Amino acid sequence: MSYMALYRKFRPNEFEDVKGQNAIVETLKNQIKAERIGHAYLFCGTRGTGKTTVAKIFARAVNCEHPVDGSPCGECAMCRAIADGSSMNVIEIDAASNNGVDNIREIREEVSYRPAEGRYKVYIIDEVHMLSIGAFNALLKTLEEPPEYVIFILATTEAHKIPVTILSRCQRYDFKRISIETISSRLKELIEKEQWKVEERAVRYIARMADGSMRDALSLLDQCAAFYIGQELTYDHVLEVLGAVDAEVFSRLLREVLAADVRRVMETVEELVMQGRELSQLASDFTWYLRNLLLVKCSDDMEDVLDMSTENLARLKEEALMMEEEVLIRYIRIFSDLTSQLKYATQKRVLLEIALIKLCRPQMETAQDTLLDRIRAVEEQLEKGVVYTAAEEKPVYEGRSREEMQEKKPELPQALDEDVKAVAKDFRKIANEASPMLRTYLKKARLSAGEGRKLLIVLPDEVSAGVVGSEAHKDEIKKLIAEKIGKEMELDVRKLDEGRRFENCFVDIEQIINMEITVEDD
Repeated sequence: MSYMALYRKFRPNEFEDVKGQNAIVETLKNQIKAERIGHAYLFCGTRGTGKTTVAKIFARAVNCEHPVDGSPCGECAMCRAIADGSSMNVIEIDAASNNGVDNIREIREEVSYRPAEGRYKVYIIDEVHMLSIGAFNALLKTLEEPPEYVIFILATTEAHKIPVTILSRCQRYDFKRISIETISSRLKELIEKEQWKVEERAVRYIARMADGSMRDALSLLDQCAAFYIGQELTYDHVLEVLGAVDAEVFSRLLREVLAADVRRVMETVEELVMQGRELSQLASDFTWYLRNLLLVKCSDDMEDVLDMSTENLARLKEEALMMEEEVLIRYIRIFSDLTSQLKYATQKRVLLEIALIKLCRPQMETAQDTLLDRIRAVEEQLEKGVVYTAAEEKPVYEGRSREEMQEKKPELPQALDEDVKAVAKDFRKIANEASPMLRTYLKKARLSAGEGRKLLIVLPDEVSAGVVGSEAHKDEIKKLIAEKIGKEMELDVRKLDEGRRFENCFVDIEQIINMEITVEDD
């Protein structure tokens, strides 16, 4: 016999087995016991919370010959027929693939026939929000006045897409996300039945990763168990299978960000990438880590709220003393934005690195919540002996004379190389022929001249200089230049130092070339 997935093998067969939806289950059982059964129900809620499962149990219960406290007995002929799919009384329809007017017209024709056996015909329409407008209109009249022996159960994850005219004709039940405790408890039951060895921390992590979905939790458990058949499933094994990262790594990453050590932050990212960690999951988990840190920062009594070990909680409390609340909120904002961007991004690593550099370099941002970080950076410079004056708009170091600190104006080479001139003249056209990613960064580039016939490409920040300065991109630029002037040219890519102006450090050869052209035109 082929293997059956856990979520199918352990699908609840009676109301008592449904976890996390007690209010809905109790209401439906009371309706069955009091014989106050409605003609149309709408089950809403996120995936894996039990909508279709409860609909199937309800369909069996209303047709059961000997219901027990509102639940199906599971023993009578009707219960067995519905369970094995041979009954004509329960019709399941997937609205995602049967969403046309003709499909609904077939239902309207069928409801005119009484059930051959049992009391009710039950139509379960899954993902009902996928029906077309014409199909909804065709369903409307039947839904409003169905025969007394017909029950409609509509299930959807997106209730806002359903017309109000349909909503007003249904009893609506909202299935809430299932708590981590409830999912953990259910997983432990099933693990015991399967006779597996699973570490407690691993179960809790799977339950949290399921995000309120029991089906997702069972699928994740299935996936992890399959990878380590015959072995104990540990917390580290789960992290490895799911491409997730331990909280200890997040702590190290946060401390590197607080130290504004961009190099070490990039090394940590490189390490995680080489380990095969999934970057979208990394961003999501780091956002969660920052959220836990904010909770610890805002209250001293968070032991019961946060699901973590004493060691991790102590580390969070230590880190909470190292940060201001406003800074922490800024970090959460940046990573929340990143999480949504990574969903459809092709360059996930670049976006992650930019977000981390933003945390390290608040001056890169103009948002209001970065001001505190920027002020703190200035205070740290002052503590190191750097004095900022409004007149100069540049640092003057204590103990050194003004003459020693004056910047030397960049000097123009006695004669610009003709090849450098030719490239500078047409550089914007050359840049437009580059690959999309390189073209984007070259828009910010400024040109200057190096020694001999070397062309300097100056970028405004560390990220853009790193991208343009990669060997692949330098080779691409050289190739484009060679195609333009018929000669190879040496390149040097540099980053403009923080707080410096391009004009004070380099000669803008593009401006010089443009001036020469203007003079010649005159």
